[in-house]
Amino acid sequence: MTHPHPRTIGGLVLAACLLASPALAADTITIGIPVGLSGANSVVAPSVVQSAELAVEEINAKGGILGKKVKLEVADDGSGAAGAQKAFDSLIFQKKVDVLISMETSAARNAGLPIVARGKTPYIYTSFYEGRSCSPYLFVNAWVPDQQVAPIIDYFMKEKSAKTFFLVGSDYAFGRGMLAFTKSYIEKKGGKVIGDEYAPMDATDWTAIISKIKASNPDALVTSTAGGAPNVTLTKQLRAAGIKAPYGNLAVDEGTAKAMGPDAEGIYISGSYLTNIDSAANKTFLASMDKKFGSNLKTPNDLSVPQYEAVYAYKAAVEKAGSTDAAAVLKALAEVSVDGPRGKITMSKQRHAPLTMYLGQVQADGGIKLLSTFKDVDPGEQCPNLK
Repeated sequence: MTHPHPRTIGGLVLAACLLASPALAADTITIGIPVGLSGANSVVAPSVVQSAELAVEEINAKGGILGKKVKLEVADDGSGAAGAQKAFDSLIFQKKVDVLISMETSAARNAGLPIVARGKTPYIYTSFYEGRSCSPYLFVNAWVPDQQVAPIIDYFMKEKSAKTFFLVGSDYAFGRGMLAFTKSYIEKKGGKVIGDEYAPMDATDWTAIISKIKASNPDALVTSTAGGAPNVTLTKQLRAAGIKAPYGNLAVDEGTAKAMGPDAEGIYISGSYLTNIDSAANKTFLASMDKKFGSNLKTPNDLSVPQYEAVYAYKAAVEKAGSTDAAAVLKALAEVSVDGPRGKITMSKQRHAPLTMYLGQVQADGGIKLLSTFKDVDPGEQCPNLK
């Protein structure tokens, strides 16, 4: 934030301000949040920013981090590569943030990583994604396919007797990566993929793909589209077409499900956070969110809660390191734990985290009915070459 210089006689106050500025900067820790306020992620981004705002407010109320006040710098990455390059560059080299903590599309993350490396800036990625993104500066506290896919596919095969599957994804790293893993898992379990189709990240017309689904008549449908808007349009058109096959969505969070309205009813989701997790930490978090944002509160979800926890993970790492020095913080990030709404999270498995996963089904009111819980699911081999 910039402040206009006061008018002074002889420049005495101006000189004093200039002398004080470095000290003021040194007393502040700045967290950069590049996020898709526009584009595909615009449906979920506001909830992510809210959770970061609550975390920072709570931390500052208790004295900050190492006695320093924490502030946020939010930049719109447009949910894509070009916007991410501008957002990362601005945050790292102009705003000079101490860390990046963000939920983003894989396209945005991949575009930002070279800039992160150039700036040697710690980066905590808080979005579920297709897995195996590795950088000396990157830590991930959200789920990967190795943790998320099995609950849905196993349920469809056992409870719905599904043998044939149709897959639909957004045509970029997340959509293709998630569904490549899903196809492999289905085939390993003895099922058959009878169709897999992809549309651009910003697709709004799914007519051609829906025609293929109807023609092939699969036992189950699994989709993996860019988080937010594409989930809404695809689901609405699937419902309008009368497709009745059990529907598992690998990319919809609880907040987006609520935004879909009645169209979301019946969708199966698998994730690491649901608002009805019955724990003291989750209830306290939800009450604090409600108190802070009131009627403006966006539904906390599996994309926003990891953001909240990641701010606390950074705090813990800085305190363990005794400074905001990037090398020291990066070492500490693999060693610290956060007890948050999702339980105890430690990014200790090749810079990823074991997570308790939940299988749920969207209800008529947009809430999620919990079907099964899977404790401390390992993320598997993600970045074996990184210590």
